[in-house]
Amino acid sequence: MSIGTAEIERLITDAIPGANVHAETDDGHHYTATVVADAFKGKSRVQQHQMVNAALKAVLDDGSLHALALKTNAPE
Repeated sequence: MSIGTAEIERLITDAIPGANVHAETDDGHHYTATVVADAFKGKSRVQQHQMVNAALKAVLDDGSLHALALKTNAPE
């Protein structure tokens, strides 16, 4: 069971309102997500990734998503 990029983007934007999210995959199993959000201002990269992982907790826990590379940043 895998998840689509639109669902990844929706889950993240639901949890981090105003985030600019772009998810992609080459094979439907390994994903990359780029997330830019005001909510990341003043947070370390680890804290930013924790916020995104919390947004995706359900699909990470149920195995729908298991390989995700994250790129996070606050807007400049």
